[in-house]
Amino acid sequence: MSVQIGNIDLGEFPLLLAPMEDVSDPPFRYVCKQNGADMMYTEFISSEGLIRDAAKSRQKLDIFEYERPIGIQIFGSDIAHMAEATEIATLAKPDLMDINYGCPVKQVACRGAGASLLQDIDRMVAMTKAVVNATHLPVTVKTRLGWDDNTKNVYEVAERLQDVGIKALTIHGRTRAQMYKGEADWTLIRDIKKNPRINIPIFGNGDIDSPEKAANWRLEYGVDGMMIGRAAIGYPWIFREIKHFFATGQHLDKPTIAERIEVCKTHLEKSMEWKGPRTGIFEMRRHYSNYFKGVPDFKEYRMRLVTAGTLEEILGILHEVDKKYAFEMA
Repeated sequence: MSVQIGNIDLGEFPLLLAPMEDVSDPPFRYVCKQNGADMMYTEFISSEGLIRDAAKSRQKLDIFEYERPIGIQIFGSDIAHMAEATEIATLAKPDLMDINYGCPVKQVACRGAGASLLQDIDRMVAMTKAVVNATHLPVTVKTRLGWDDNTKNVYEVAERLQDVGIKALTIHGRTRAQMYKGEADWTLIRDIKKNPRINIPIFGNGDIDSPEKAANWRLEYGVDGMMIGRAAIGYPWIFREIKHFFATGQHLDKPTIAERIEVCKTHLEKSMEWKGPRTGIFEMRRHYSNYFKGVPDFKEYRMRLVTAGTLEEILGILHEVDKKYAFEMA
């Protein structure tokens, strides 16, 4: 059975790309889409930034036709400002709006936004209702199990947010107190999926980093789909590998050095197109070590890649990498 969010058909078991700050920009989303991501989100965008028309927030609204379906994710602590930011973001014509109630980092959570709303469910419900009322688009939510081990309240959150009109819920299997440490616990996610009152899609998030784990957890926890974040950084092939494993029970071959280089180049080109050559090259630097993770003795090349200042220089280094490792790793 297909998973639906409003009138968006996501197929039988969608794999979603998580919104990640400083990662999920259009160039990165492009390579993930090419490799099988079914739905993606922008980096999270500050409602205050949108209202003030801050350049950084405004740029995060950039979406492209090939990315659809795509959601714009916003966060904030002021209910009226969240509604206003929703109206602004709706004009960018995404397919849906998403609210971040999961971000655990201090500068978000300690300002009354992100995961801190898990400490005040009434306020979270009022904010969600205001966002739902401010747009004609389907509204979804991403959150965590609770603030800490003593307040795992996501079961109540799921019911109450569904009651005010959200169309899907993604749950990261950690509390805010855990940040990204320890193991994700999906048992509460399964309980929510089994709750007869819940009729919206429930997506699981946290620690999906291999095709086997995706297949096992799909059976064990009964979710409608999965959201993948950190495992896709520098490895957009994770989506196609999981899908292939679901379909055949077999592992796809790992990407060759030539494939890694090809996708890395595409990412770089898209980065330069979107941000301009100088910023595009600079912002790509954080991705090189991820694309070539596990390649032996890569440090020297990485150091050269992160200091290279022109496209020609970078392409030259990647050509050297191709020649050196194509035989060694074949």
